[in-house]
Parts: sequence; structure tokens; C-alpha cells
Amino acid sequence: MAKSIALVTCAEAREHDTDLPFLVRALGDRGIIADIVDWDNASVDWAKYASAIVRSPWDYHRRYNEFVQWLHMVSTKTVLHNSANIIEWNTDKVYLGELADAGIPVIPTTYVRGAEDIVLISNDGLLEKDIVVKPTVSAGSNNTERHEESPVKAAAHLGSLIDAGKVAMVQPYQRFIDEQGETGMLYFNGEFSHAFRKGAILATGDNIKNGLYTEEDISERTPRSAEYELGESVMAYVVQKFGVAPLYARVDVVRGSGGFPVLMELELAEPSLYVHFDADSPARFAAAVVARS
Repeated sequence: MAKSIALVTCAEAREHDTDLPFLVRALGDRGIIADIVDWDNASVDWAKYASAIVRSPWDYHRRYNEFVQWLHMVSTKTVLHNSANIIEWNTDKVYLGELADAGIPVIPTTYVRGAEDIVLISNDGLLEKDIVVKPTVSAGSNNTERHEESPVKAAAHLGSLIDAGKVAMVQPYQRFIDEQGETGMLYFNGEFSHAFRKGAILATGDNIKNGLYTEEDISERTPRSAEYELGESVMAYVVQKFGVAPLYARVDVVRGSGGFPVLMELELAEPSLYVHFDADSPARFAAAVVARS
């Protein structure tokens, strides 16, 4: 009997997740039946699947506590990729501070947990600079805004996030992204698969990112050697921390103010894989799944 796995999404994301049909086909070529399943569908019998692979539950940040509970529940029924511990760690961007402490080049990040922190960074002049403000738990750039030397608006944005019970983060805007974009590198079972270029989302300073899905400027790209080396360093840290390579990972880097690449984001939860930019990448993903069986 053919093995069956679940590719986990949500109802709103199905039409936007362009990876799903490629993955279903590639897994089918390996004799694996893949069902596309919504994470919050209470009628699903997760125990019937050999594994459940989190792909595009892009509404998770709206019900974060419920989603975390689901992660741990499903882990008692079947094998979850990536693991609940990895996903829970990765869906709160305080992990960037941990990576920075480990010596990995990361965009400088200041965390804001209360009104006192807003006062401190305001007194330090941080809000008078060209900055990006966002919550540490978010998806699709929701509640993310660029503030160009607008301290009053930046403080108001931070206040609204704090009032909503969120932890906020402040980062200097990376100006090189306007011209060069960012480089995303995909890894399956810890091995580099392919890369892509993503254009700047906040170049205009407009906040248009509060929907489930954001149209992005994506194209092919071969990572520079320094970018690749940074990606390898990030993956080595993840393997050391969790004792195993994640089934899938995406390392997003951008040229920093010093002229060298810095980590923008590490995605181990629900990243788009953009497999349509590399004809062999769906097969590599399927091979990675088989290797975990």
C-alpha cells in the first residue's frame, strides 16, 4: 500500500501556495500519496498519516496559541516536519537575538516589550532613523511598517503592538535591498537546494501587508559565495541546537550596511519554497521526505 502524508496548509492559503502541486506530483513519483490538509480542520485523523509536513498555515499568527497547541497535539499522532520545537522556536523572531549572540551576522534588532522600552529607544534617537517596526510573531509581513525618520508614527506603531499584547522589534532599514533585493536560500535535510531573489517589499514605505498573502517580486538567483557561507553557518547552528537538520529551511539574507551579507530571517516553519524556479527542486524535496521515512 502506498504511503500517505499530509501537506499542511489553511483554507485561505490553498490558492496562493504555488509549491503544493509541484510537491504533490514529485511525492507521487516516489509512490507517496500526499493529501493537502488544513491545520485547523477538526475532522482530520492525523494518526492515519505517516507524517505531516507543515507547508502554508499562513494564518497561524492570528491564533498563535491555538497553533502551538496544534503543533504539539499532532506530534503525538504522527511525525511532524518540521518538529513542534523547531517551529515554535522559529515563529517568534526573538530567535534572531540568539543567533546574533552566537556570532552570526544578523540585522541589528532591538526588542520592545513595554512602554518603558519605547521611552528608552526614543531617548536614544532610534525612532528618528529609517527603521522597520514589526511584531516578533507575524507572517506575510503583517503589521510591518517602515518609518522614515518619523519618530511619532514609529512610537504610535510600537504602542499599538504593545497594547495588543505583542512583543515588537525595531530594525534599521537595509537600503541595499532597494537595488539588490534579498537572497533566499533553500535547504532540504540540511543540504542546499536552490536560491531566489526577492525584491524590496518596503521600498515605498507603504504598509500594504496586512492580508494573508503578499504578492512579491521573485526571480531566479545564484547566491554569492559570502551569502552561501552565511547560509551554511546558519544551518550548522540549527543542526547543533536541535541535533538534527530540519526537513526544510529557508535562509533569507541581504547586504548589510557594512557591505557584507547579514541574516534577515531564518524560516523553518512555513516558508514558500519557490520550487518552480528550479526544475529539479521538487524531486530533491521528495527525496528528502523519503530519507526521513
